[in-house]
Amino acid sequence: MTNLPVQLPEVQLPETSRRSVLRALAGLPLLPVAGIGAGELLFASGAEAASAKGAPVAVEFVGMPAPTTAAAQAKTTVESSMVVTWADGSKQSFALGYQPLFITGDHVPDGKGGTILAGGYTDINGKPILDQSMATPAPFFSDCPDGCNLLAPIPGARVAGVTGNTLFAVVQFEYATRDSKDASMYGKLPSPIAVLTLDQNKETGALKLVQYHNVDTSPAHGLWITCGASLSPWNTHLSSEEYEPDAAAIDDQFRAYSKNLFGDETKANPYHYGHLPEVTVNADGTGTIRKHYCLGRISHELVQVMPDERTVLMGDDATNGGLFMFIADQPKDLSAGTLYAAKMEQEAGKDIDKGGAFALKWVKLGHATSAEIETLADSLKAADIVEVKKEDPKDPSFTAIPFNGKTQWVKFKPGMEKAAAFLETHRYAPTVGATLALTKLEGVTVNAKDKTAYMAVSYIYKTMSDGKSGIKVDKINAGAVYQLPMKGGQTDMAGSAIASDWVPVHFSAVPALVGRDLATPDALGNTADADLIANPDNLKFSETLRTLFIGEDSGNHVNNFLWAYNVETKTLARILSCPVGAESTGLQAVDDVNGFSYVMSNFQHPGDWEKGLHDKVKDSLAGLIDDAYRNRRSGGVGYIHGLPQAV
Repeated sequence: MTNLPVQLPEVQLPETSRRSVLRALAGLPLLPVAGIGAGELLFASGAEAASAKGAPVAVEFVGMPAPTTAAAQAKTTVESSMVVTWADGSKQSFALGYQPLFITGDHVPDGKGGTILAGGYTDINGKPILDQSMATPAPFFSDCPDGCNLLAPIPGARVAGVTGNTLFAVVQFEYATRDSKDASMYGKLPSPIAVLTLDQNKETGALKLVQYHNVDTSPAHGLWITCGASLSPWNTHLSSEEYEPDAAAIDDQFRAYSKNLFGDETKANPYHYGHLPEVTVNADGTGTIRKHYCLGRISHELVQVMPDERTVLMGDDATNGGLFMFIADQPKDLSAGTLYAAKMEQEAGKDIDKGGAFALKWVKLGHATSAEIETLADSLKAADIVEVKKEDPKDPSFTAIPFNGKTQWVKFKPGMEKAAAFLETHRYAPTVGATLALTKLEGVTVNAKDKTAYMAVSYIYKTMSDGKSGIKVDKINAGAVYQLPMKGGQTDMAGSAIASDWVPVHFSAVPALVGRDLATPDALGNTADADLIANPDNLKFSETLRTLFIGEDSGNHVNNFLWAYNVETKTLARILSCPVGAESTGLQAVDDVNGFSYVMSNFQHPGDWEKGLHDKVKDSLAGLIDDAYRNRRSGGVGYIHGLPQAV
């Protein structure tokens, strides 16, 4: 694999013995990289940071090959490393590894002297939801831990059992794949979300779970399919609700969700879901939640707040998805603002075999407060807002729109523009000029120094390649990561100024981050090149390392990988492999927490066998997966750590 050199500013460090340096470096989580200041970059907080070798001048990731043995394929495998180059030209290498915090289904400390089921499901009253398919019903727990954020230290934090630094993380659970009889449970259970109290060793940075707290989601009407997450600049957990339920066509899935949450399959209101939940963590390791209703009701994969603390870009993991942007009225407050959707103007003939290139214009959908949209959600039904036809009504008062891969015809009720914009966003946006043609627009992150956002399009196909929704590029099943340069001084399609300096103006794939489909599967069964990304999903950027981390959710790689891509050198390194069939989730790059750096990394649904893709390996791996992960019913939460190794 290729390396990732990271150039660091030269600094002068006081001399000390090699023994002191190694003691400072030993056992650091993830990388021997600490605070943002150049003089602190290689040493733990409180350690005697010095080296007779002079200043560090470069850092590089050294990638690992894709695992080929059953033992390696069946677990989280990290055989990558990081190399530090010193001013005197010498190098020092540090092996990376993976440290789990728990797997779901474990009984973990509840902070009250007892234990609690990790990833366990509860109803609106906090009562465990039982798997009735079992001979003896037992509580459901998720196999799909997803969005995870390690928070910055909270002033005054104090939790019993912590002997080092008190840290908090928030983790959410997307869904449960199946019940004990292997019947699908996707979207039928309310998503749990938990605050983890972590004891950070002051000398090594190692993290230990000392308390697990389930957040009461009843103030937010429960949570629907929480997927990716991001940390806000004001240190809150920004959650997500993916694949918003269709209020115009309630289905059995949503009725089952309502039954499990409320005990009544008719009680859940679809307009309460598909929004942005925000979790605030308290100093005692508990958390509270509120849901913001004014960022559009779309397939929220996750959101990313820009450095202005107002501008928000959003993943929209849908077929016929769009690029959406929200600009809050006030910094650090997402409860009111203006919603925009992009009109994508394709540059004819440019890179159509590599994802295409597009100029972006922005359509204002409306301004609202969360409170007013929640009030509308409380009182309105779909029929109050829009009339929907699935066949052409031959009536010019209806508008044909692309919706979930098909054509629908819609007519909005007079005076319902605001309700339509914020509660029927996918149906309303194309009627006012926005392009809804993307497929599985997932992770979003920002490179602040270069004023560039990155967005993952997991699969480039269907509405991106059929030419029916306003764009047409060549099909790439392995997907790509796109880059979006951002500027100020922009106006919307009506000519009104957009009050942000962080407005995306272009959308094109990063050349090194375009997957490559294979004409025939390789020896393991991969249908996309295993030495390139395939189906990127989670994205997070480290400003300190100038590195974009990319987690896969691939139907084309036998094992999903976590990659590191250096934006300066344009080089790529595979740094982690998930258990076979598992998706790489919960990604977060943390540059500095009490002088230590972390990459949080979860995995979900190990052993999610796909016909064709896993045919060559399933027989040798199924038993190992079942033994390690409760018969495919557990997922893992953890982080990458690093240890010094001889040069």
